[in-house]
Amino acid sequence: MALRDVLPRTRTLALFAGFAGLFIAVFLGFFYACGGWTLAVPADLTIANGDEPQTLDPAIVTAQLDQRICLAIYEGLTSCDPVGNIVPGVAEHWDLSPDGRTYTFHLRPNATWSNGDALTANDFVESWKRVLDPATASDYAYQLFYLVNGEAYYNHTITDFSQVGVKAADDHTLVVTLSHPTAYFLQLTAAMQTLFPVHLTTVRRYGDNWTKPAHIVGNGPYVLKAWRLNDYILLEANPRYWRPVAIKRIRVLPTRDANTCFNLFYSGKIDLILDQSSIPPVLLNDIRRKPYFHPNPIGATTFVRFNVKNHPFDDVRVRQALALALDKQDIVDKIIRTGEPVARTLVPPGNSAYIPPAGLPHDLDRARTLLAAAGYPGGRNFPDVTLLYATKGSGPAIATEMQALWSRDLGINSIHLRGQEFKVYLNSQSAVDFDLCISRWIGDYNDPQTFLDMFVTGGGNNDTNWSDPAYDRMLADSESTPEPVHRMQILQGMEKILVEDQLPVFPISFTVGAVLYQPGKLGGFASNFLDDHPWGDLYLPEKK
Repeated sequence: MALRDVLPRTRTLALFAGFAGLFIAVFLGFFYACGGWTLAVPADLTIANGDEPQTLDPAIVTAQLDQRICLAIYEGLTSCDPVGNIVPGVAEHWDLSPDGRTYTFHLRPNATWSNGDALTANDFVESWKRVLDPATASDYAYQLFYLVNGEAYYNHTITDFSQVGVKAADDHTLVVTLSHPTAYFLQLTAAMQTLFPVHLTTVRRYGDNWTKPAHIVGNGPYVLKAWRLNDYILLEANPRYWRPVAIKRIRVLPTRDANTCFNLFYSGKIDLILDQSSIPPVLLNDIRRKPYFHPNPIGATTFVRFNVKNHPFDDVRVRQALALALDKQDIVDKIIRTGEPVARTLVPPGNSAYIPPAGLPHDLDRARTLLAAAGYPGGRNFPDVTLLYATKGSGPAIATEMQALWSRDLGINSIHLRGQEFKVYLNSQSAVDFDLCISRWIGDYNDPQTFLDMFVTGGGNNDTNWSDPAYDRMLADSESTPEPVHRMQILQGMEKILVEDQLPVFPISFTVGAVLYQPGKLGGFASNFLDDHPWGDLYLPEKK
């Protein structure tokens, strides 16, 4: 459909959304009063988070939706300001040794847990030990492999945790020794919830129930007051946090349906929509000109994972053929509609020191040649396979368009769609229970390694069944290379293996996100590379 044909329709839909919003506001008010979403619960700010969190345990959290709530309840050694700069967190200052390997963090004397217990350096030691225990099943445990003997302890090569590079010199001094200089380590301590402390007494006392509102103890700007599944999460300002916060009560809604979410925002029932997936795609072209629409460019990439153990994707020629044939420009123009650039690499732009490989172009002739060489000329005899996707946002439309493009351009008519609700989809992806899977990855820190190290053999976020010893060796070499330019060259070589040669994944587009909030009604919010937004910095201008 031509763009000129879409615009009048979207304007009509936008107008309809206004009337629908008024109707829904009345209808939902009755619905809430009868036991639905409890918007009647007093709150100063209501946020649409996109879906229900899977967990609020920092050691095992992986989804961004869950991580956002964790950023409210917990705090690491360092933190980020609204634009992403590293600022003090639990540690009020720190020292770095001349060789770049030893950090000495000086914790705030007034740092406490939300139940009044003193927060000590040993809380970090024991929390990190818990992450490195394989029984915890932390997908991000590898983010502590930077510690001396961190990986060895995880793999049971050593069993004495005192040999791992984290020590409590005293209650307010934490000494962290890395196996090699890691320029982005302070970003990890700020943004990686895996490195946040947990209240071990509570964890041990309540087991799997320790994150319930009646039990949970945190150290962040907010405490978990209530959590009604598929209804709402209520956060209240933590009176024991080391500094006051401006907003006293925040309500977080798990709004899965984009139309419902937008209408709640339009009718004033939601103040902030954090995810583009919570905005109806058909409205994006028009509302991007509205004052409440705020572009949110972030360091993220939408891409496809292959299960390389499943036939026919155990043949690299098939993987390359599907990547070369896909018309990504068609997808971003017709489906995503936010001006997202087509991606030929996994690592998004944003680090000026990194020069990515070329990636694969759109080349139908080469794609058809490779597919024929693999035994499927013109798509004939291509086996039945499934394309997994999350049913939220534009996921269904992207999947449908990909299916149609591969049918049109390669003659493959046996790719079947498999949509799942977001939490089920995440479980299927983690279990590599798919043939093809549409994924998105947001950088955990601003360095190419955050996109590349997850595909190491056995990596907790690999989710492709792919393994390459050469790739693993290159990652180890990059981590032990002190010279920055050479390190970036190694990472470039790794990405070439990933997106050109072996192709366990292939990129589709770089993310240009969007958030919705009324101008002048929310302060302390800004876009940043990691799409992390510190809750303690938010404020309501009219109440200042």
